[in-house]
Amino acid sequence: MNQVTASAPMQIVLGVDPGFSVTGFALVAKAQRITVLDCGYLKMSAQKTLVQRTGQFYAFFNQKIIDHQVTHIALETSFLGKNAQTFLKLGYLRGILYLLAEQHQLELSEFAPREVKLAVTGSGGASKDQVADMMQRLFPTLSSLPMVERADATDALAVALCGLWNQQSYLQRIQR
Repeated sequence: MNQVTASAPMQIVLGVDPGFSVTGFALVAKAQRITVLDCGYLKMSAQKTLVQRTGQFYAFFNQKIIDHQVTHIALETSFLGKNAQTFLKLGYLRGILYLLAEQHQLELSEFAPREVKLAVTGSGGASKDQVADMMQRLFPTLSSLPMVERADATDALAVALCGLWNQQSYLQRIQR
């Protein structure tokens, strides 16, 4: 008797490191191994209104979700720094990602910066350079990105990996 086993569906995670002028993003897929599908940043002009920038953010990530058939969104949580206005505006971007998750019926995970650093470098106090270095070791093709683009992209890639690892851990628990 032949036995047919269904393979696990490919997981595609959109990792986002939100910023109001520059937002890093990365798309990773997991079938047999982890692959970077797309990685870069969205730059939004300070000359545009808040409405225009949030619209641009929505359209950009909506298209990424559609084009890459994303199954999960992972984002880095913001922290309240010196400027409360910036923190508030980052909340708008997070809200847009939550809306997109609802519209496309995707899972969404949030990770604190310390949590992301710990997962990818082994130290929650790692610097941005250490995170970038680890991402380039895992994915050598990142070195072809310009330096400006690399910092935001590698942060988003680290967030995407956390989302992927978190999703895999969840799937393993429910399959037991």
